[in-house]
Amino acid sequence: MEEFISMNQNRDFQRAYSRGKSFVGPALVTYVLKNRKSALRVGITTSKKTGNAVHRNRSRRVIREAFRTLPGEIRPGFDLVFVARAKTPAMKSTDLSRVMERQLKSAGVLK
Repeated sequence: MEEFISMNQNRDFQRAYSRGKSFVGPALVTYVLKNRKSALRVGITTSKKTGNAVHRNRSRRVIREAFRTLPGEIRPGFDLVFVARAKTPAMKSTDLSRVMERQLKSAGVLK
């Protein structure tokens, strides 16, 4: 898998929310937006609806690990925003990786 850049600017997240295509599941929401750069940019968010700080941090760790172990190549030139949901902290990264792969495949981001 190629290198990716972490998104950390609020405007980047807002652009993905407003203009991006969303793929919703019970454990994860994925926003996909084509960017003008040749790099893959990834952002992870969790809201207070997910739970307390322990649950939110676990959600971010699980999403990060699921993305890291994702088989197949992800095409560059996209902004990906993963939003944790209430079921995310209870899941294992392998299960979430399958959900993530399904969403990214339907988005047409996987090679």
